Amino acid sequence: MTKSINGFSKLSKAEKLEWLGETYADNAADFVQEMKSWQYADNSMQRVIDGFTENAVANFALPYSIAPNFLINGQVYAVPMVIEESSVVAAASSAAKFWLDRGGFHAEVIDTVKLGQVHFRWPGNPERLREIFQNLKPVLIESAEDLVANMKSRGGGITGIELIDFADVEPGYYQLRVSFQTCDSMGANFINSVLERFDQTLEAFFTDFEGINDEERDVEVIMSILSNYTPECAVRVWAECPISSFRELAIKQGMEAEMLAERFAMAVRIAQIDTYRATTHNKGIYNGIDAVVLATGNDFRAIEAGGHTFASRDGQYRSLSSCHISDGNFTFEMTVPLAMGTVGGLTALHPLAKRSLELLGHPSARELMCIAASVGLAQNFAAVRSLITTGIQKGHMKMHLTNILNHLEATEEEMTSALSHFEHQTVSFSAVRGYLEGLRETH
Repeated sequence: MTKSINGFSKLSKAEKLEWLGETYADNAADFVQEMKSWQYADNSMQRVIDGFTENAVANFALPYSIAPNFLINGQVYAVPMVIEESSVVAAASSAAKFWLDRGGFHAEVIDTVKLGQVHFRWPGNPERLREIFQNLKPVLIESAEDLVANMKSRGGGITGIELIDFADVEPGYYQLRVSFQTCDSMGANFINSVLERFDQTLEAFFTDFEGINDEERDVEVIMSILSNYTPECAVRVWAECPISSFRELAIKQGMEAEMLAERFAMAVRIAQIDTYRATTHNKGIYNGIDAVVLATGNDFRAIEAGGHTFASRDGQYRSLSSCHISDGNFTFEMTVPLAMGTVGGLTALHPLAKRSLELLGHPSARELMCIAASVGLAQNFAAVRSLITTGIQKGHMKMHLTNILNHLEATEEEMTSALSHFEHQTVSFSAVRGYLEGLRETH
């Protein structure tokens, strides 16, 4: 049987499932039945979910968890997190509780500027193009007035247009770099609509402008698209306390508070120096940020892409966070780009995204940026704290124990017994399997 198909998107969902089951599944009937079991019984709800994408045949479930006790800028939040790794939520909650009694997290939005680009080729002299640009710029802005009017009424819109010259590295290549304020919306569709209008205006301008010769009329727009690198749409977040506040934690590890703080600072410094460590270090930050971004219906892929570029802004990939010890005080901080929204897109359509924003007190985009950044820093704090004390695997495997038991098809009684047994034992797949085999032999 051929595995290619024409017109897949035109099939009904039932027909798509039938074809997939017959063509790819080990057992077509079982496949179709299981995929159907993940559908909402409420057809109106399922239509909403199906409308998010193309060729939907089922829903993919991820846990919706809560990390409580986040004190951020003087307000306590119970933060929704969507992630499949239990240790992430546990770690974020633990860090939130630790900082709750030490002043919590402080966050400030540096700015909310988002960027888009019109990439084009032009054969003339760069100096001449800069002269022409002075006439072009107001024409561009005027051409998009109808698209910008609604955003301007909310305090946003186009905030600047620059001409960027790349002709020294690619002959004839230039770009219009356009900056935007999109208020509480993510703004992707708004930005792309304006940019596509600009590319039409650019071509029309060079066709009709009287002050140029025939050669200078030869402009070619390559593409127009927003950029997910938003270094000015960024948040600074930090937590600070006297080093003496680490005393209780340090004693449990057989250390002095000063030693614990210094080891922590050194671990963060290593992630500033070494790219291999920085990659895993920053992945931990995005364990927290992504979970909040998903829960609130934002675009985690765009946010991660921008953050990783930001981490490489000096030419080497480095830690996004930093740690400072001065005059007996410990400060852990991070600056991270976070282009988030609370209006439009999935934030208005996904039922749980709307509930997430409700739980967070219906935050503005700026407030949501502060919350997500704080969770990222908390997650990073918890990970580094574990690394320099007990090690990451002990806590991780404890949280992973339930997954291992489910994989081994443990009964409810066996789960209860295993959870009790491994309370003070090292967890590994082989150890859990051996324990269950022993239980089963006994019974």
